[in-house]
Amino acid sequence: MKQTVQMNQIQERMQPGVYTRDGFLGTDRRKLIDILIEDDEAVKRMDLNHRRIAERMIELRDAGMRGLGEFINVEPHYEIRVISVRGKLPCPFGDPGIFPKTNTVVRNTKLNREITFTDMHIHMVGSHGFYEGKGSPFRLEPAELAEVLDIQPIRE
Repeated sequence: MKQTVQMNQIQERMQPGVYTRDGFLGTDRRKLIDILIEDDEAVKRMDLNHRRIAERMIELRDAGMRGLGEFINVEPHYEIRVISVRGKLPCPFGDPGIFPKTNTVVRNTKLNREITFTDMHIHMVGSHGFYEGKGSPFRLEPAELAEVLDIQPIRE
């Protein structure tokens, strides 16, 4: 698939210093369309879709909100902390609205692993299938996300 002019514009907004200090692409020099295709293929290999992953992220974030910034236990085997920091961000894909800077840390105590994601991640994963570029400090690997958050394959 070829990258469109619109995708080039989106990729420009993802550069460091445009919306965020570090940007969304890290050291990844590929075209945005190639990043999206590779992550989409990884998600499909797990028999998942981006919407299901985002729904699970929302579910766990919402469960952790009760902790008011402290880690709380969430059944069956999670410790979750949700921290809101000042500010909001626009979506680099150009979607309307702005997203609060909320960080969710999910510790899977069964696996002894944790993952951190933001409200912007939830939106970009669910609406665009975007997990950030390789080398980005906030990159989410789809397989790791599915494993740590216990996201089960979609059964048809």
